[in-house]
This record gives sequence, C-alpha cells and structure tokens, in this order.
Amino acid sequence: MRRHITFAAALALTVVIGSASAGVRAASEETSASQDASAYEVWAIDQSGLAGKLYIYDGAALTANAASASPEVIDLATAVTPICVAQTGTSPTRAHMVLFSPTSSYAILAYVATGHVVFIHAATRAPIRCIDVGVQAHAAFPSPDGTSVVVANQNGKLLQRITTDYATGEFALDAAATLDLATCTTPNGAPCQDPVLRPDNAPICPILDNSGRLGFVTLRGGGLFVVDVADSPMRIVAEYDRATVHPNGCGGIQKARTMYVNAGGGTATAPREAHVYAFDLASYPKTGFNTPNSPAPATVFAHHMGDHDSHGAARVGRFAWVADRFANTVEIVDTVRDSHAGSFTVAGTLSADPAPDLLAAAPGGDYVFASLRGPCPLTANLAGVNNAVGTTPGVGVIAVHRGGRSGTLVGIAPIHNFDLTGTSCAPAGAPASNDRADPHALRVRPK
Repeated sequence: MRRHITFAAALALTVVIGSASAGVRAASEETSASQDASAYEVWAIDQSGLAGKLYIYDGAALTANAASASPEVIDLATAVTPICVAQTGTSPTRAHMVLFSPTSSYAILAYVATGHVVFIHAATRAPIRCIDVGVQAHAAFPSPDGTSVVVANQNGKLLQRITTDYATGEFALDAAATLDLATCTTPNGAPCQDPVLRPDNAPICPILDNSGRLGFVTLRGGGLFVVDVADSPMRIVAEYDRATVHPNGCGGIQKARTMYVNAGGGTATAPREAHVYAFDLASYPKTGFNTPNSPAPATVFAHHMGDHDSHGAARVGRFAWVADRFANTVEIVDTVRDSHAGSFTVAGTLSADPAPDLLAAAPGGDYVFASLRGPCPLTANLAGVNNAVGTTPGVGVIAVHRGGRSGTLVGIAPIHNFDLTGTSCAPAGAPASNDRADPHALRVRPK
C-alpha cells in the first residue's frame, strides 16, 4: 500500500512591506551566501491545517541525522495570512508549492485551495507581497531572468503571469498576459478544451525552459500546451492531445536541448499511471506555431499497469530522478541516452510506505530530499485507490549512489499534526489514522 502529498509551515515573523531596501538587502545576503555552496537549507511545507506550516532544516543537520534534525517551524496562519488579508482582503488556504527566485532571495509560495501567491524574503522569512490570482494557485514558476512568475490557476483554468522585481520587492499581476485555457482556440483552430482532445484543461505545472520563453503546461485531463510565456498575452506555440501526453504531469527537467516531462495518476480518469516524455526544445518556433502533436515527444517509459503515480523530479548528474509516490520508487532517466535506466525502491526498514512525492537535490549532488506524504493526504489522492497515502510523513533523505544511477533512503525527518480528538482522517480504504500531516512542497535553498 502506498500514498503521498505534502507541504509545510512557518514561524510567526514581523510582516515587512516590500521596499527597495528589503530588495537590496536580499541581494547582498545572497551574494555572500553564494560564496559557500556547501551551506544550504531544505524548505518543506505541511499543507495540513488552514494555512499550513513551513519547516526549514539546515542541510548538514538533516543529512547527519534526519530523525533528530531540529527545524525552524513557521506557522503560516500567523506569519503570512495577515499580510494576505491586508493586501488582498482574502485569506490563503493550503500552502502547496514553493519555489525560489533565480538567486534564492525570495521564496514563492502558492496556495492550492485559494488563489494566493506569496513572495517571502527568504533570509528573514518575512512575507513581502501577497497576490490573489483568483480560484486556485496550484504552482507558480519563476522565470530564469527574474522578471516574472507564471502561475497555474488550476480550477480557474487560467495561465497567469506576475511581473517581478526582486531588487525593489515589487510584484504585480499582469492581467493582460492571461491565457484562458478553458475558452481559447489553439492557433490550429481547435478548441483548447475539448471532450476528446483535452477534456479537462486545469493547468497543473507551467514548467519553464532555461531561456524562460517556453512553458510546458501540463493538464489535469491530459494533453499539454507549449506556451510562449514571455509574450503578451501568453500564446500557444504547440499543442498536444490526451492520446499523446497523458494527464497529471508536474515534474520537468531540462538537459541541453531536451525537456523531460512526466505524467501521473491520482484522478478518476487516470488513477494509476507513470510516464516520462522527452521534447526537443529546438523544434519550437520563435514566431508562429507548430501543427498538432509536433514535434512528437519520445516516450522514455510508460507504466500503464500496476500501482504507479509519478509526480516530482530532480536533476542528479546526467540523470533525471522521477518519484513514484504509489510504487514507492524513484525512476531513473539517462538524459545522455534518452533512456530509462531503471528504478530503486525507497520502502524498507525506515518506512514500509514512504510515498515519495516532490524531490530536490542537494547542491553537491550527494543527497536528494523527498517530501513523504501522510496517512491523510489532502491533495492528488483518489480515495479507494489511495495513490498518495503514506505512513511516515516528513522529509526523506536519499543518499545518491553511482553518480545518480541508484539511491538509498537513509533518513526521515518526521512531521506530525495529530488530531487531539483521536478522530481518524484517513480516506476510505486506507488504514485509520489521526495524523493529519501531509508534506508536499519541498525545495533546497543555498544560504
């Protein structure tokens, strides 16, 4: 039995409104921090509770002894909710995904049960700006040049863009850039959302290439759009249907001119799946658009049978690691040969059912961290199938072997949120539990 999903919480901190001095301070702090690449933090978010909690671990302490590592814990309801209420008039719910700005001066936090995107000054942990994009901010991906963040407004079925100036601490929603994936028509004249081609265009993750121009937008119902995210409004340059790219992707890794994108399970129409596709980045035009399903992606591997649910990914040397939270494995893609190089299990003596979800590699490449889902997953779990249910919620530490060809789960930093009433929160078909902790968001930050 396997399952997963997580996101963590944070400490009460003084709210600081964005200013030029805050941005300059962030830049100077990052410059000095970059001089010691061996020092880093691991940020994880438990998405249980109304707003969630952020856990920040020292990397060295986590790898030395994960079970005893003492994190900085930030209650997001105390630290972030007040600034969101003050700036948007609404309260954020369920912190779900976190990424960092190009220089790691800011954390970008997306709330999946509401539309809030929060910019947090990473060194001081102070929230600077809260923007409510609407229905549901599943993930917010920063551009490599630091000028924008692309937001997947999942149930709003919108792709949105926020302009960013990290030096001055100024962030604003660019309404003119929005792409409506529910009502638009593709450049080839097809409906963007269509019962056969793309039955559910809720965007999951807008995975950006290293240039920051192309966004690979995965869709809940299957299919995919390659979008010029730098244009205004953002525009589709390539379209794929559900038969070509399966549903629920979120992991993406670029190596040279190839973008690797996964697809997974956890929904009624695709409960058990794990795929990885390879797209040729050189085949997308700077002007104009491609015909449907071109260039055709290469299928690196496809698991249609058995208990599988692919989600997070990380770059480990020449390899891309892709977590399978249902199978309790990590699949390995050789990015030199564009081939499936095997897999290894993370289930064992430390956890019979760890349910690895999102992955992030340490700067030195000797460890990979995994968010481990809890027994009461709040997102991406199909009751009865229970693809995202785990028994040991927390942050897993995986030692890298043979240059990335394999790994071993060597430690777990536990995260718990017990319901003091003793009431079970487990989904139908899963073992009873009153531990509501559900880690999902995970990222490594150099310090």
